[in-house]
Amino acid sequence: MSASPRVSRLLLATLLWLGMALCVVGLVSNRMWEALPFPRFFEHVLIALCALAAAWPLVRWRGWSWAPALALLWLAGLVAFTGPMPVLAVVLLAATAVAVGSLLMPGPIALPLGLALIAGVLGWLLPLQIHYRAVYAVVCVALIAWRRDEVIATWHRVFGRFEEAERTCPRTAAAAMLLLGLASTGAWLPTMQYDDVVYHLGLPSQLQETARYLPDPVVQVWALAPWAGDILQGVTQVLAGGEARGALDTLWLAIASGVAFALAAALGGDARRRWWSVALLASLPLSMALAGGMQTELPAMAWLPALAWLVLRPPVHPGTTADWRGLLAGAVLFGVLCELKVMHAVVALPVLIWATWRHRHRIPWRCLPIALLLAVAVGGSSYINAWWMTGNPVLPLMNGWFRSPFFAASNFDDLRWHGGLDADVLWDISFDTEHYSESFDGSFGFVLIALLGVWLLALRDLRTRGLASVASIALLLPLLPMQYARYLQPSLALLLPALVVAYPVVKRGTAAFWALCVLNLAFATNASWMLHTGALKLVVRNIGNSTPVLQHYIPERVLAMRLREPGNRDGIVLVLPGSNVALAELGARGRNMLSYSPRWKSEASRVEADPSGKAWATLLRDNHIRHVILQPALLSPAQRAGLALSDAQLIQSAGDAQWWRIPDNAQP
Repeated sequence: MSASPRVSRLLLATLLWLGMALCVVGLVSNRMWEALPFPRFFEHVLIALCALAAAWPLVRWRGWSWAPALALLWLAGLVAFTGPMPVLAVVLLAATAVAVGSLLMPGPIALPLGLALIAGVLGWLLPLQIHYRAVYAVVCVALIAWRRDEVIATWHRVFGRFEEAERTCPRTAAAAMLLLGLASTGAWLPTMQYDDVVYHLGLPSQLQETARYLPDPVVQVWALAPWAGDILQGVTQVLAGGEARGALDTLWLAIASGVAFALAAALGGDARRRWWSVALLASLPLSMALAGGMQTELPAMAWLPALAWLVLRPPVHPGTTADWRGLLAGAVLFGVLCELKVMHAVVALPVLIWATWRHRHRIPWRCLPIALLLAVAVGGSSYINAWWMTGNPVLPLMNGWFRSPFFAASNFDDLRWHGGLDADVLWDISFDTEHYSESFDGSFGFVLIALLGVWLLALRDLRTRGLASVASIALLLPLLPMQYARYLQPSLALLLPALVVAYPVVKRGTAAFWALCVLNLAFATNASWMLHTGALKLVVRNIGNSTPVLQHYIPERVLAMRLREPGNRDGIVLVLPGSNVALAELGARGRNMLSYSPRWKSEASRVEADPSGKAWATLLRDNHIRHVILQPALLSPAQRAGLALSDAQLIQSAGDAQWWRIPDNAQP
């Protein structure tokens, strides 16, 4: 009888150290030290030491605990680097979301639920010219005032639980908060990631400048793609009077961490395991990289686990047989995942199947039609608009089937991410990441390998089996159409609470866990080429001034900001194809000749065939191109001749980019 516990402990230890050993083998066999960004890791260690030093007076003289002191310091850093107005705008949006979300379900997920409802409602109102700063502010204040008691109560409930967990294990909480703050430093960067500049900035910028959004698939073929994330970016940008991406990304990171904390609690994890889930999520390299952009995986890291929390939550009234609030809340969250990206809806399907089985005796079937209508209302605006305007609800995807005239009659695909769905794909994504993402090796982190044995334990443990199984399927689904690492991040966030709860209590197991977190952090800047090349250091040197950073990485944005000033809004702006960028922030005024605008791309090919430049000059004149942004080193002879024939004049330079103006060529 006494041998059984010893065998069990030996098995637990063996499974834990097996995964850790495999991770060491992968690091050595792939010579990962060559990919380790030592200067960037040193910079993050320095930032961490500065944060600890700045928090020390609050701990020493004010009697604060380390975790809340660090949280205050990270918030102060966010204000310093992104500005007070974006932070205030996000706080106002968050309070409004709690007011709205608590109408359906008070408690831990009122905030993400409210954000989903706001995005769902505004998706139908985008064409109406009502998106003014004053309108948003009045509506937000009115909703908060109406629901002020619930907003305050939700604040006390949520933060009371964090405070209680912090008192139980203050050192673990402080370490988790330190890692979470370091992940949030990605939000200090101005908006520079490629997809953000050429696409995601379009909707928020149009709302700010014109109080409406009128998508034009001729100018931007992705203009009608699922837009829930960009809508919320637009709300904060309108409220702040300027870009508020960094502040909103920090909120998303905080929500994802809070939901991970709540999921670990729902699985039966103690206070230490709850903080572990926050720490492990924050240490993931993509957490830092996503905080620096507008990609949909960041809000999905909050909404997908929130849907799983609904499945795990205990019934509010155990004696009842129906849970209509849970059903409707689930419909809202599934709907907003649809409105975020088709892939996120696919990944959420295993969670819905799990929910149906787990709550099969409590589902209020009479409410099911209402739930379906609610899911469509929250998640259908972009698809219905795209179908009505272009004939393809998912333009440009699946256009080989729908054959919309706005894109080639073929299914959109990116052949770079078809490395094959092999048995070792997770190994390759962990150590050979550059072939599965626009990043460097190690940029996905090492959780799936280092915790492989713990993963098996999570699938065996009755407490974590359901979530671990669903998350495992969710990890597999994005790999079926293409093997792209970033798409796995929401599913990984879903899996982490199950892993930390199943993590065995063995000798030196805690040290191994924190070593894994530090290893992930060491490779964090590999997930973004800008972070990898020292963008954060440049931001810190120029605190409060984004111009030097933009001039170094994306100088076209400096010129675009000038073109958005009142005196320069007198014509169409063309970004010549040599610059390899489109400026979505210019909205309806902007034109590009990349794949984002197939018709203009074909025009560029046509006029480029005329070396005299006359075809280019005619194209510029006939389309009333008033401003041209280019990189002179990349100009073709035909483009240079066309500008000369058009009497274009150099107005301003920024880094490698230039802004030229064509006289008397504005729209009539």
